[in-house]
Amino acid sequence: MLIDIALDAVGSDKAPEPEIRGAILACRALPVRVHLIGPEAELRDILDEHLENEDLPIVIHHASERIGMEEKAAHAVRSKKDSSMRVGLKLVREGKVAGFVTAGNTGAAMATAKMVLGALPGVDRPALATPMPASTGSPCVLLDVGANVDCKPQNLAQFAVMGEIYARTVLKIAEPRVGLLSIGEEETKGNDLTREAFPLLKALPINFIGNVEGRDIFSGLADVIVCDGFVGNVALKTSEGVGRFVREVLRESLTRTVTAQVGALLSRKAFNEFRHRLDYREYGGAPLLGVRGICIIGHGSSNDRAIFNGVRVAYEFAKSGTIQSIETEFAKVPKAGSANGELAGGAGSGATVQ
Repeated sequence: MLIDIALDAVGSDKAPEPEIRGAILACRALPVRVHLIGPEAELRDILDEHLENEDLPIVIHHASERIGMEEKAAHAVRSKKDSSMRVGLKLVREGKVAGFVTAGNTGAAMATAKMVLGALPGVDRPALATPMPASTGSPCVLLDVGANVDCKPQNLAQFAVMGEIYARTVLKIAEPRVGLLSIGEEETKGNDLTREAFPLLKALPINFIGNVEGRDIFSGLADVIVCDGFVGNVALKTSEGVGRFVREVLRESLTRTVTAQVGALLSRKAFNEFRHRLDYREYGGAPLLGVRGICIIGHGSSNDRAIFNGVRVAYEFAKSGTIQSIETEFAKVPKAGSANGELAGGAGSGATVQ
């Protein structure tokens, strides 16, 4: 059976070409039916050009509006009621598709997902989780990477539970090691947020290994690393910048020093493997954990490969039942996450719209 995935066809910087090519790649490689969301006439013309006579399970749902990267999320979500994001997420809510993928405005995607899908019981704020490459070869899940600039200790406790379930159900890590991102390993190190969050994470029924530092994101020390969205986004963007810098320096060095043909081929193979491990496009986007449905948010500069991987991640989430697992696990977690002794915070709190 095919799994239905909705794809925002007008989200990325260069939309809709990357989305259409990515959808074609996904339908060729995965048991999915991709629902392209956007202006039907425009999408139909481009899709027909790319498909020629190939018959693939791709359908189009018309959406007359799109939300630009520079638009204020709160205003766009309220005013554009027929946006590709809202139409796609409604399909998720109505059960017509298993998940939604977008490479569009992150703030708008988060706000629309929370408004259309709603938060899972026990979750105050959804969190963006992204796999980061590690020296062990197994990725480390970092969350939050941008959904919540300001957090409370109980939010970090909730992120820890969701990240642990993600690592266990999607990455198939039997007993994920969960760390709290801080400036030192000692429990007393860090700011008010990390020091207050530490005992909450320690009380959870997870494999909490204590504080970890920035270098541990890539060392393989932890399988899940928890932080607020401000710190996580800075760490993510810094990592992307360092990755690009190292790739360029390595490429220049290989070009200057490798002269023998065999050596050049071996070095090129090693370099391509290195580049593959650091390329964000291979990870497909960050799942928004804590909402009632699958929502994958990709990079604005996504190409067709990144879009393909975004659909792949949504497909894997649908198969693993991760969202349902998070809801079930929260019902079983001891009430140990807030000042009054509960994991869930007060009603009415929400993700910071950026």
